[in-house]
Amino acid sequence: MPEESHIPLDGPLGALAPISLAEMDSVRLMNRIDTKYLTDEATLLEVLRDVAKAGYRVLVADGARISPYDSVYYDTEGLRMFSDHHNKRLRRQKVRTRAYVNSGDAFLEIKRKNNRGRTKKKRTGIPLQELPDFRSDAAACRYLAEYSDFRAQELLPTLETIFQRITLVNPALTERITIDTGLTFRNFRTGLETSLRDAVIIELKQDGHAASEMKRILLDHRVKPARISKYCIAVTLTDPSARSNRFKVKVRQIEKTINHKITVV
Repeated sequence: MPEESHIPLDGPLGALAPISLAEMDSVRLMNRIDTKYLTDEATLLEVLRDVAKAGYRVLVADGARISPYDSVYYDTEGLRMFSDHHNKRLRRQKVRTRAYVNSGDAFLEIKRKNNRGRTKKKRTGIPLQELPDFRSDAAACRYLAEYSDFRAQELLPTLETIFQRITLVNPALTERITIDTGLTFRNFRTGLETSLRDAVIIELKQDGHAASEMKRILLDHRVKPARISKYCIAVTLTDPSARSNRFKVKVRQIEKTINHKITVV
């Protein structure tokens, strides 16, 4: 994957007061409503300046305000989880392993969305070396069987996503915002890779539809909600055989936002 240039974010992030992982325990929001937004890095700079003025705090983990993440998504041979999302099935799931690169912690994660739009996430720790494939771990396989509709033997490592994440918390500790930049994808099925260049995906996570200063700030900068799944966008870009017509509109939306054509290698 060719290197892309990115706008340094250290300056505006330095203006935000820090919050530790221990302090964030009360805003984990494992059962929540998510609202996603799409923008670019230049707009993100302006948003960060405004959230600093509004008193938002930034997570500092292992001494860093920007944390690298590495995730592997799993799916059936026929891409059932991808297809459920594409076909607008309200009740759907995603299964992934995720590594927090700075700390070396890794988890098997199961995300379930119900027909009321709420997302529930369950996770269990796994050894870091199982990030690419957890299926030989008997305990992880039992966990998957207990909390998902899938069994380990049905699933294959399908796609890797790598990105940098900023996590913000509002002053009242009632909402959490994740900001993902530098998104790159590698498809294990096809061998194809791509990146979203300077696209930024912001996700606001709340227990309900409460008033949010972040929503106002994003609106002020003309950043609107966008229903975007990193996994589904990545499969659309890197697997020509996947039935993905509905998600191609999302790809064009990203390209319009960053004013660049996304290339695949």
